Amino acid sequence: MSPPGRPKGEYRSAQHEGTPVTATRQAIRAVLFDLDGTLIDSAPDLAGAANDMRMARGLAPYPLAHFRPMVGSGARGMVGRAFDVAPPAPEFAPLRDEFLQRYEARMTQETRVFPELLPVLEALVAQAVPWGIVTNKATRFSQPLVAALGLHTQSATLVCGDTTPHSKPHPEPLLEAARQLALAPARCVYVGDDHRDVLAGRAAGMAALAAGWGYLGNGHSVHDWGAEAVLAQPDELLNWLALA
Repeated sequence: MSPPGRPKGEYRSAQHEGTPVTATRQAIRAVLFDLDGTLIDSAPDLAGAANDMRMARGLAPYPLAHFRPMVGSGARGMVGRAFDVAPPAPEFAPLRDEFLQRYEARMTQETRVFPELLPVLEALVAQAVPWGIVTNKATRFSQPLVAALGLHTQSATLVCGDTTPHSKPHPEPLLEAARQLALAPARCVYVGDDHRDVLAGRAAGMAALAAGWGYLGNGHSVHDWGAEAVLAQPDELLNWLALA
């Protein structure tokens, strides 16, 4: 629900609320990660669900590379890639619902934490730097997936796409994560593989880093997103935090 006097869907960046737009790396006390394409490689199961739908209709499956850039767009991106259909086309909603059912049934078959991130998470824990997850993925999928991957025992917070009334690029999910960690937003850094992640992080008053190993979408170059840095590999996060 939008604050009184503010048009629905409009939000102010943290700069307008009296908080710096970006944190300094010396102030960072916690790391927040996007989920799909940043912390975990979920593309095989998302693409698999879309291809299951195609094969059920007698259509040939597409290669993973066809779907991978659009994983960050969720069901809309997968259905769009599989059938070239998007809202408001009347056939989109039933295709989306079928996709979500098929994905829920198989979402842990091939999805894995990016292997290069495992030592990074271990290093954060070892140095008492809490980390958490902020995703646009609904709780229905996020909680069981995070648990199945064993991340729930380490993650200090999990904010899903339906935890707050807003989703990224709105800053509210990130602000909620900071509240749950009892930290000012400027004490957090957000790492994501989509332009929306950088927009959300900066609007929340956090440092925002781009995960160059992620899906990255089909829009502007990752180097044009306005991130504090583009991390080519996960271990560069530790260097950026001066923890390596």
